[in-house]
Amino acid sequence: MLEGAGVPFAVQVADVDEAAVKATHDPADAAGLAVELARVKALAVSRHDAEAWVLGADQTLSFQGGLVSKAGSLDEARARLTAMRGTVHQLHSGAALARNGQVVWSGVDTATLRVRNFSDAFLETYLKTEGEGLLACVGSYRLEGMGSQLFEAVEGDYFTVLGLPLWPVLAELRRAGVLRS
Repeated sequence: MLEGAGVPFAVQVADVDEAAVKATHDPADAAGLAVELARVKALAVSRHDAEAWVLGADQTLSFQGGLVSKAGSLDEARARLTAMRGTVHQLHSGAALARNGQVVWSGVDTATLRVRNFSDAFLETYLKTEGEGLLACVGSYRLEGMGSQLFEAVEGDYFTVLGLPLWPVLAELRRAGVLRS
């Protein structure tokens, strides 16, 4: 997304214990958790390169009042998608910018996705086609791929669904003088 928007960047994996952050956070506050995970990641990297502008990001999924984690297997993905069939859920994409070991901005955006009442045959084809790559996605789908066929409607920003509240991030980078306005 950043590359497509013309923002130069380098990737550095934040070595953070996401399970520990989740354990201390209210599971009913999925949007808040997305921001907190983004903040923790941005700070972890910023502490190693104080002068860099560091963007941390994370995404959470809330469904039927609970927090959903990534599926551990295709069988778990099948069960999750079956449960979400004909219902709605929310994706919360959090982002945080850090510099000099401090978070200078953070935000979250939410999209609501309405899953269509797809057939079992479609689900099996989908799982076979997409394979274990789905296990890297919190909802066991990629909207930019065949997963788009799982939905009948999406309310919210496309980039939020992909995992980053891009418009607010770009606005903050312009405000901070990192990008030209």
